[in-house]
Amino acid sequence: MKSMTGFGVGGATLGDGRVSCEIRSLNHRFLDVRVRLPAEIGEHTFFTEQLAREKLSRGRYDVAIRLEGAALPPPRLSADKVRAAYRTLCELRDELAPGTDLPLTAVIGLPELSGAVASPDPEAVRAALTCSFCEALVALEQMRTTEGAALARELSSRLAAVRALAGAVRQRAPELTRAAHARLRARVERLLSDVSVSLEPHRLEAELALLGDKTDITEELVRLESHAEQLAALLDSRDPVGRRLDFLLQEMGREVNTVGSKCQDSSVGQQVVELKSELERMREQVQNVE
Repeated sequence: MKSMTGFGVGGATLGDGRVSCEIRSLNHRFLDVRVRLPAEIGEHTFFTEQLAREKLSRGRYDVAIRLEGAALPPPRLSADKVRAAYRTLCELRDELAPGTDLPLTAVIGLPELSGAVASPDPEAVRAALTCSFCEALVALEQMRTTEGAALARELSSRLAAVRALAGAVRQRAPELTRAAHARLRARVERLLSDVSVSLEPHRLEAELALLGDKTDITEELVRLESHAEQLAALLDSRDPVGRRLDFLLQEMGREVNTVGSKCQDSSVGQQVVELKSELERMREQVQNVE
């Protein structure tokens, strides 16, 4: 199990410099990839995004690419533009300040005098992007795995608490049914004592059986334990399990709600509240599981 939060850095040689890649991941319901490349290699943005989508799963990922050193060929100086600019400056000098020195450096630094930047080899750029991305991904996965292990321990601890609470409710369940029967029998007898009407025994037993069906929580507790077993198995999985964990916790919450609605017992009511609290804490943690 992995966390969806992590950070990784990688790099690869390109020309006389390097391509650096940073990947930051956050929790997200789906796969959301955002890629930023320098303008000099902006045409490779789609390639980088597709590379990320092939290797990443659920979560939001910010992929930032940087160029370091002389990764790209330097721009070429246009000799014709330099000559034209120097002649123009000389004419202005003769008009405005005759005899003033006009060094060549006055025009060499003008950015508009540079010609087109030599295009880097596309295959070399893509190879460097792939290498730096994969290196960053390894570091990211290591961090996400470490955090995922911590999440698994936390969820396992809370799951143990949920199962202990459910076990306490299960032990109390038979007594709850007997108490409900006793309350109904006492109420019926009290009502009949005030009127000259008798109730056939089999009719009373039928009503008690109907009450037993309405207050029986065995089925809900069985399903709750089944979901807990499935959840425990997923905590040891290496596959993305976040959505399945979230689904199971939703189902466990429904079973607990049903138990609470069926039982009118103060002690069970307190345990139901604790169960809901533990499940809600688990759901919050699961939002960060891949």
